Amino acid sequence: MTVNTFVLSWDQEGLEAVVPVSEIERERTWQALKQDFDDPKIDNRLESVTAIVGRLMMRAKFNSHRHYEIYAIDVEDGITSDDVRDMFDQNPQASADLIRERGRMLYSDRRLKNKIKIE
Repeated sequence: MTVNTFVLSWDQEGLEAVVPVSEIERERTWQALKQDFDDPKIDNRLESVTAIVGRLMMRAKFNSHRHYEIYAIDVEDGITSDDVRDMFDQNPQASADLIRERGRMLYSDRRLKNKIKIE
């Protein structure tokens, strides 16, 4: 069974990003294999997953009032970014709960209702 990995980012307003990690890494691998090794120019048209996740984290930290959550999930082959977006569109709370339960948390500034603010 092939597994696809996605990085998801959402905040209190809803799903913001679905990053198809497996697809990006596959494309970067093919890009590297096609390089002419005599040519010193490196083609950086495809951004690395590390850079994308770094930007998502920075956005989350600079917008802490929006309570971002960033998770990585593994899904069966055949599930697409559109499928993940549709899942969040149909039932955002259940989707977020499922990802929290089964995914790997990369960042969370989740607001908890029982959190007491002390000034």
